[in-house]
Amino acid sequence: MQTINLNGISLAYTRRGKGTPLVLVHGYPLDHTIWNEVTPLLENTFDLILPDMRGFGESTTIDEPYSMDDMAGDIAGLLDHLGIEKAAMAGHSMGGYIALAFARLYPTRVRGLGLVSSQALADTLERKQGRYDTAAQVAGKGVGIVAEAMAPKLSSDTRVESFARQLIEKQSSAGVIGALKAMAERGDSTSLLSLLKYAVVILHGSSDVLIPVERGREIKEAIPHAEYFELAGVGHMPMMEAAGKTAEALKYLK
Repeated sequence: MQTINLNGISLAYTRRGKGTPLVLVHGYPLDHTIWNEVTPLLENTFDLILPDMRGFGESTTIDEPYSMDDMAGDIAGLLDHLGIEKAAMAGHSMGGYIALAFARLYPTRVRGLGLVSSQALADTLERKQGRYDTAAQVAGKGVGIVAEAMAPKLSSDTRVESFARQLIEKQSSAGVIGALKAMAERGDSTSLLSLLKYAVVILHGSSDVLIPVERGREIKEAIPHAEYFELAGVGHMPMMEAAGKTAEALKYLK
């Protein structure tokens, strides 16, 4: 991977393929490797840019609180570094929150938006408190508690669950804590949806237990022109559970 220094962090990224620039933004608490099975299927269509968001993978983070807007700013800085003015962007789960923040902050830089297993709603008060409680537990006990609790919920596919568990265990406590607090404080993006006039792809598994499929259907209702793909029997990790279908859906962003 390559790294650049920006916004007080070292941001790691990899780039492959040719065509329309497409940033693939991973979810929490993972890194860019979740896209490994999709990238070979997309590299003849897209110039793929895969960052490790701050605090995950090979990217560093800061001790001060930060937001989804700050993480979107990291992507803007990366695109500046690469000399790319306008790109499509597809975000998984938390990556979708970052992509929506990017679309709000840098509307002229987006040529298409993909939301994979994500949502536009902010956290409920209960969910918000739950994130802060988890952050406190990670501070005291490490990321293993997140791996234990979350991996089975990401997918019922034992291969995917095993991969996710090992990946979560590799992440830094600081990155996990920072992302939890940033997600807890994010705003509601529902009002933004009707303003999105470019290509939008919504991809959701019908068996997602972390973000129910109803959230994806709500986004489609708010963006009538969006391409909507509901994958039967797929959980929260469609890029691994159904790589081929995920790649075909994302090609609508070209």
